[in-house]
Amino acid sequence: MSFSEEFELLLRARYPLIYIPTQEEERVETAIAHSAKQQGNRSVYIWDFVDGYQGNPNDAGFGKRNPLQALELVEKIPATVAAIFVLRDFHRFLDDVSVSRKLKNLQRSLKAQPKNIVILSSQITIPDDLSDVLTVVEFPLPTATDIRVEIERLLAATGQTLETRILDELVRSCQGLSMERIRRVLSRAIATHGELRPEDVDLILEEKRQTIRQTQILDFYPTTANITDIGGLDNLKEWLLRRGGSFSERARQYGLPHPRGLLLVGIQGTGKSLTAKAIAHHWHLPLLRLDVGRLFAGLVGESESRTRQMIQLAEALAPCVLWIDEIDKAFAGVDGRGDAGTTSRVFGTFITWMAEKTSPVFVVATANNIQSLPPEMLRKGRFDEIFFVGLPTQEERKAIFAVHLERLRPHTVKNYDLERLAYETPDFSGAEIEQMLVEAMHTGFSQNRDFTTDDVVEAASQIIPLARTAQGQIEFLQEWAASGKARLASKYTPLSNRIQRQIQQPEP
Repeated sequence: MSFSEEFELLLRARYPLIYIPTQEEERVETAIAHSAKQQGNRSVYIWDFVDGYQGNPNDAGFGKRNPLQALELVEKIPATVAAIFVLRDFHRFLDDVSVSRKLKNLQRSLKAQPKNIVILSSQITIPDDLSDVLTVVEFPLPTATDIRVEIERLLAATGQTLETRILDELVRSCQGLSMERIRRVLSRAIATHGELRPEDVDLILEEKRQTIRQTQILDFYPTTANITDIGGLDNLKEWLLRRGGSFSERARQYGLPHPRGLLLVGIQGTGKSLTAKAIAHHWHLPLLRLDVGRLFAGLVGESESRTRQMIQLAEALAPCVLWIDEIDKAFAGVDGRGDAGTTSRVFGTFITWMAEKTSPVFVVATANNIQSLPPEMLRKGRFDEIFFVGLPTQEERKAIFAVHLERLRPHTVKNYDLERLAYETPDFSGAEIEQMLVEAMHTGFSQNRDFTTDDVVEAASQIIPLARTAQGQIEFLQEWAASGKARLASKYTPLSNRIQRQIQQPEP
């Protein structure tokens, strides 16, 4: 159901108090005016704190700097007159006892009158005593159709035409921006060189990064990582490559649903975050990084509002990849926190969206400690698949060394004994391999020469891998994966001797 359909239904059903959280004041007021016209040409009264009521000459300035007086106008208008009263930024006055009481009194009387009060706010901040009388209606960001209409209007104004392919690319790049920002950035592009050009997509993407940065919830994460930059993890790579075209229109015609997401569980430093970046780059999708800690705020209801804002923004930017790093730390012990249930409500909103979303938002979540994840997160339907990313095998370590050395020493990579390096580094993760190469480079640089295989082996002897310092936790993860609770990301994942004995000689 669209916003207009839902709003008009509430008008017909005589919902007296409607609350619309939005940053797009002008656009929502236009939509309200259109709905008012559709509903028998209702009168629309608009109030703000500075100028009072506007538009109607008889009431111009009424209620200026007086929110309680603004509500009194509702009673002054005859009961038979159909009207909509739009109150801008009125959420700031809802904690006032006189305003709160007045709204409750109006809520009773307006049930029998064709009048509605609409509160416009930049965020949802509803006091508990008004939660039962206010009805919240979400106002979505512009759809692809809305954006196309706006771009075509600008093209007509400049007498310009664009190829369908370029127009589609401009529309897609504008998704996730408010209409005001779209108009502003497109006007800037036209003012620069008198017309819209294909290269203006970069200008739009920069505006989008600015918008996402201002939300302080999501980060627009640029990435150049390729699937080939990941050493090993062949099973995971094959799974991803099979789904490379799943966001296309051809896949929809075939009947394929949009891929939902992926949970990568495993040991620190084994390439989980790198995989998230490589997925976005390989699929040519924008990568959004969510820091779950930013969802939580001090004011009552603000954390839930931020979660809904994050979901709305991610869906507006779809198709995209939503990367949630170390999700286990964000929702660890979700039922035991003393925060009046805020974490539980945020978690509930998030996993419900994950299970029911139909938009092409591919969620890539990484976790190091599977024990701290709530069981609901692991239920089928949240993610397409759960992969265990373990320590690399000897062959995979060889591939990891090759990836790093081809980047660091592309012309002399043949001078390094990859077989020996892989053999000499058992239980080392990809991150630890990269660190030992950096250490070897320091050795060579300090002696005014290039680093050698011996330098790398010497650096390895100085590093104690996590597999030894956190042996218990890693063995638990390996045992959990070996029990069939997750797919293995590698063709062959090395297991500890104890787990190998358990598999070969299962308990009766």
